[in-house]
Amino acid sequence: MEEPLMHYVSCGMLVRAGRVFLVHRSPSKARYPNVWDFPGGHLEPGENGRQALVRELREELSVKITPPAGKAILTRQDAEFFQEVWLVEKWDGDIVNAAPDEHDAIGWFSLDEAIYLDLADAEYPALFKQVLV
Repeated sequence: MEEPLMHYVSCGMLVRAGRVFLVHRSPSKARYPNVWDFPGGHLEPGENGRQALVRELREELSVKITPPAGKAILTRQDAEFFQEVWLVEKWDGDIVNAAPDEHDAIGWFSLDEAIYLDLADAEYPALFKQVLV
């Protein structure tokens, strides 16, 4: 029996002025379709989570960030999936939806708005409350 492939994902929690930026995953996505999530994606061969985050935010949002320091603010893992979420408070450029095939909507949300969205992970509201206070 084959072992399942592990999916390594790095995401950014972009925060500004007490609001969080989220992307709505297209209904056609194989994993976590039709929910709100952090921008980011799979690590490519030879990348670490910080490098992948820099690349993914450039590809998906057309913004440039410095690789984050310290530790991820959230990690989660199951048998097939490992995710890191990094806090991102500074970037260069204006955010645009540069990957409309992956995200059918993007937006900024207050804490009160974000906790009621259909989210990719049940742990996100606690993270919002921790960071957005």
